[in-house]
Amino acid sequence: MTSSPTRTSDSGSSLPSPSVVRFEPGPERRVYWAVTDCLTIVRRELTHLAKQPSLIAWQLGFPIVSVLLFVYVFGSAMDVGDGADYKSFAMPGLFAMTMAFGFMNTAMAVVVEKERGVIDRFRSMPMAPSAVVTGRGVSDVLHAALDLVVIAIIALAIGWRSDGGLAATLAAFGLLLLLRFALIWIGVYLGLLTPNQEAAGNLFAVAFPFGMISSVFTPPSMMPDWLGTIAMWNPVSSTANAIRDLFGNPLPTGGSWIEENALLMSVVWPLVITAVFLPLAVRRYQALGR
Repeated sequence: MTSSPTRTSDSGSSLPSPSVVRFEPGPERRVYWAVTDCLTIVRRELTHLAKQPSLIAWQLGFPIVSVLLFVYVFGSAMDVGDGADYKSFAMPGLFAMTMAFGFMNTAMAVVVEKERGVIDRFRSMPMAPSAVVTGRGVSDVLHAALDLVVIAIIALAIGWRSDGGLAATLAAFGLLLLLRFALIWIGVYLGLLTPNQEAAGNLFAVAFPFGMISSVFTPPSMMPDWLGTIAMWNPVSSTANAIRDLFGNPLPTGGSWIEENALLMSVVWPLVITAVFLPLAVRRYQALGR
């Protein structure tokens, strides 16, 4: 942008000043910088992940223990109706639960970086304001994909199978990543709100009922009416039921509208969550330090 200011001479007469040229990047250049900065953050997160294999082991520990606990310890006593195999019913639920609980990892990572001043350092650098948030989102989706690969290998090892064909199976894993992508923004938002790591530990009290009061392990129709209604409308239930359908695994038989339209709602819920929490996370990040 070129301006044409004037300056005043000692005699008081106005003289034209040299033109001052300020570089204002166009929209295309701004998008390029935002993408480049985002990829830089993603590369940084993946580098940290590669250097901390214990972190991967820790984050995979809970779903692996859940597989062993619910399939082998409680599985023999679980009845999901119609004589369905409990392993085939529970494994899609465990996939969905792993994605649901992942937002705690996002929140904890944000809290740690905030406490260590990493976010403040990013804010002081000439980088796109959205890069920290979007970079976190992309890297967490890649991390979630790795989680799914490991859990799928475990599921196959214990005898779980997808009977839905290759396209349906890939679509099911796509829905799982879509749920994870949406919940990332809840994690970023809560991480920016949470004052320290000790307080972040309390987020488990939020995540646990969110993941468990659902159709992950038990059909909602077998719960008390009020609790079953909450479980049916839980976004985790919609994704779990949708991927059961795509995998060709047993479905809950409650007959409610939300269960019969699980595939539709497995897309609608993540879009709604993203529409609400992505702007909140970006605004909260931009408000830091004010």
